[in-house]
Amino acid sequence: MRSFKADLHIHSVLSPCGDLEMSPSNIVSKAKELGIECLGIADHNCTLNAKLTQRLGKENGIFVLMGAEVTTKEEAHCLCFFEKEEELDAFQTYLDEKLPKIELDEERFGYQLVVNEREEILEMKEYLLISALDADLDEVYNMVHSLNGLFIPAHINKGANSLTSQLGFVPPDIKADGLEISAHITKQAYLKKNAYLKKFQFIQSSDAHYIHLIGETFCYIVAENELTFSEFRLAIAGKEGRYIQTIEQ
Repeated sequence: MRSFKADLHIHSVLSPCGDLEMSPSNIVSKAKELGIECLGIADHNCTLNAKLTQRLGKENGIFVLMGAEVTTKEEAHCLCFFEKEEELDAFQTYLDEKLPKIELDEERFGYQLVVNEREEILEMKEYLLISALDADLDEVYNMVHSLNGLFIPAHINKGANSLTSQLGFVPPDIKADGLEISAHITKQAYLKKNAYLKKFQFIQSSDAHYIHLIGETFCYIVAENELTFSEFRLAIAGKEGRYIQTIEQ
């Protein structure tokens, strides 16, 4: 077993709140500079920069989880990751169907760009990607699992767009493969008040929207010598000696 440094919640220029420097090429370059070995590309309600980021990551020795940060009907954010491109494509079709058709106000929210490795614009998404889907937590979880994906409610301790902010607490029977906490708390401190969630593995991520924030918060994936989606699946489940190690500050 070995530990892989991971930042599993990164936004690209596809997210309206993502800085224009956050191209897949720049994200991978910065991760390599910081010694990050695993990235999670998770734009708001859209996956269209994920494949390129994974390909560039592979070329630079970085494993990239492809997915999206979904906003459910409850307005809770959840990370959804997929192993295969065809599963990712099927999920993108689902997202397109469930996203409200609200025109993007670029002056207010920013651009939503699909780009290539040379940072050339391939597409500008016209509908606001940070809207809540017409699908609740259970429906999104079931769709993700029907596509063999992983479902991780995001920054559950935050005061906005989290299970806690939207539901008042994290339900003890929440359907999830793992949970994410933000940089503002340690796992130890969180579990001291929420011991009923100790059955879950926790990731801790930067939620970076700007280049300089990549890797500001990270965790370690403890897995076999080569990190794969299957190894991450075991680690987020805490099985066969694999697990997630957060940084206690």
